[in-house]
Amino acid sequence: MDSRITARSLATALGGWRARDPAYEALADGIRLLCLDNRIAARTALPAERELAAALGLSRTTVATAYRSLRDSGHIESLRGSGSVTLPQPGREPGKVATGEGDIDLQQASPAAWPGLVGVMSEVAADAATLVARAGYETRGALALRAAIADRYTAAGVPTTPDEVTITTGAQSAIHLLAQTLLRRGDRALIETPTYPHAAEALRSAGARLVGVPVTTDAGWDLDRAAQAYARAMPRMAYLMPRFQNPTGRSMTLSEEAVFADAAQRAGTILVIDETTAELAIDDARASATGPFASTAVVRVGSLGKTVWGGLRIGWIRADASLIGLCAF
Repeated sequence: MDSRITARSLATALGGWRARDPAYEALADGIRLLCLDNRIAARTALPAERELAAALGLSRTTVATAYRSLRDSGHIESLRGSGSVTLPQPGREPGKVATGEGDIDLQQASPAAWPGLVGVMSEVAADAATLVARAGYETRGALALRAAIADRYTAAGVPTTPDEVTITTGAQSAIHLLAQTLLRRGDRALIETPTYPHAAEALRSAGARLVGVPVTTDAGWDLDRAAQAYARAMPRMAYLMPRFQNPTGRSMTLSEEAVFADAAQRAGTILVIDETTAELAIDDARASATGPFASTAVVRVGSLGKTVWGGLRIGWIRADASLIGLCAF
């Protein structure tokens, strides 16, 4: 097992779980929800039945029956002497519900394109003859695009050259590529819980064992759990969204960034910072590349999916040239 949640932390995460009877099934449903939205990462050890019963003011029998229900539904497994551990859940195809006139569709975070995109695409189309005259296959992406991205990082305080950027088909592709490049089966990877679910899937597909650090809308990141996770698990890689974290919307303070950066340096952990949402600020003037994460040793993932249009499928990785070379082939 790679992570552990205390009875007190689980009771807090469950919130108002007792919405129906029987109590054991309501409790089981509450834990299922925490597992499904990744607020409890896979392979997290749950508290002992007696401890959780005391924290929730229940009988041990109620908790034991709830755990049995979770075992039956494939959400946990229990081993004699090792307790109960959450299991990875299979991916599911997203459903789509029809919306009516006047409805607000919250099923997908996919806004329409930036209004100026039409003009840009028209300019590019006018130069189509020049574009198709080239070979058409650039391993790391078009040099002009890589140079433009490098210039933006340099202006933000992270000196970057085009050789330190590779273009991907969106941020999801970048995360998958980094997972496959940096991780080997059995390596530990630190993630926030909850987090972007497709990122967790990419790490699992590379064979990683996930170590969760809780983040909430009210309190932000659990710094004590983070320090313990780094020290105990010594993760090979950490995947974080420090600005406008998905799905909580929280942004790290400089002191929170410092805790993660210092702990990662001591553990020898490669920090992968997902900045897909970093430029969505309305009134926050702090540049995304300032603070303790501004080091050029930090691996950065970016995308035009949220700021311009998801249909472009343009993402990138910013890292040292040696890692970019590994990712490009």
